[in-house]
Amino acid sequence: MRSATLPAPGSWRAWLLASRPATLSAAFVPVAVGTAVCHRQAEVVWPAAVAALLGAFALQIGANFANDLFDHQKGADDETRLGPTRAAQAGLLTHAQLRAGLVLVFGFATLVGGYLVWHAGWPVVAIGAASILSALAYTGGPYPLGYHGLGDVFVLVFFGFVAVCGTAFVQTGVVPSMSWWAAVPVGALATAILVVNNVRDAPTDVKAGKRTLAVRFGRTAGVAQYAGLTVASYAAAGVLAAQGAHWVLLVFATLPWSLVLVGRLHRLRGADLNPVLASTAKLLLAFGVLLTVGLWV
Repeated sequence: MRSATLPAPGSWRAWLLASRPATLSAAFVPVAVGTAVCHRQAEVVWPAAVAALLGAFALQIGANFANDLFDHQKGADDETRLGPTRAAQAGLLTHAQLRAGLVLVFGFATLVGGYLVWHAGWPVVAIGAASILSALAYTGGPYPLGYHGLGDVFVLVFFGFVAVCGTAFVQTGVVPSMSWWAAVPVGALATAILVVNNVRDAPTDVKAGKRTLAVRFGRTAGVAQYAGLTVASYAAAGVLAAQGAHWVLLVFATLPWSLVLVGRLHRLRGADLNPVLASTAKLLLAFGVLLTVGLWV
C-alpha cells in the first residue's frame, strides 16, 4: 500500500518532489553572489541577472530529474535507499515522464541561454552546453561522473566557479577578479552537501557499483573532506576581507553552526544523517546570503 504521505503518481506534487525544491539554494546562491560582485566591481545588469537565475534554477531541476532517472536505472535507488524519497524509486514518475521533464527544463534553460548569448556573446554557449552535458553526465552516459568519484569536482567547478563567475560575466562581459575568490565558498559548501549524501549512502553505493570518494577512501576521509571544505569557505571569506570587502566577515556568524554539523557527520550514521544533509543546504543558503550582503555593502 502506498504511503498516505506520498503524492499521487504523475501529479504536480510528484513533479514538485522530483524537482527537490530544497536543493534550489545551490542554484540561487551563486547567482546572488556573482551579482553582488558585479555591484561591487562594475554594475548590476538586472535583466541578465534574472535570466541567469532562471537558467540556474532550470539546470538544477534538470540535474535533479536526471539523477532521479539514471540512479534508478542503475540500481543505486532501490527499497534500501536511506535518503529522501525519489520519484522513480517510489513509482511516482515513470522513466518516460522524467525524460520528458528533462527535455522541458533543459529546453527552457536553452531559451534563457539564447537571451544571454544575445546579451553577452558566444562564450555563453560554451558555458550553457557544458552545464547541461555535465548535469546529464553526473549520473548518466557511458562514464557517469558521480559513479567514478568525480562528482565532487563537478559540483565544485560548476556550482562554484562556473556559476559565480558566469553570472558576473553575463552582466559585465568580463570575469571580475573578486568573483574567483567569491566562488570558492559557494562551490565548497555545495560540494559539502554532496559529501554528506555520499557518506550516508556509502554502504548501498558499494552494492550499486558507485565508487564515490566516500566509498574509495572511507568514512573518515569523507568527514575530513567535509571539514576541509568548510575551512576553505571561511578562509576564502578572509581573503575577500583582506581585499577590502570587510563586511563579508559576517559569514563567520555561521561558524558555530558549521562546527556542529562537522561533529554530527562524524557521529551519526545512515538515515540519521538526513537532517545533516538538509542543514548543510541551509548553511549554504545562510552563508551565501551573508556573503552577498557583505559584498554588496
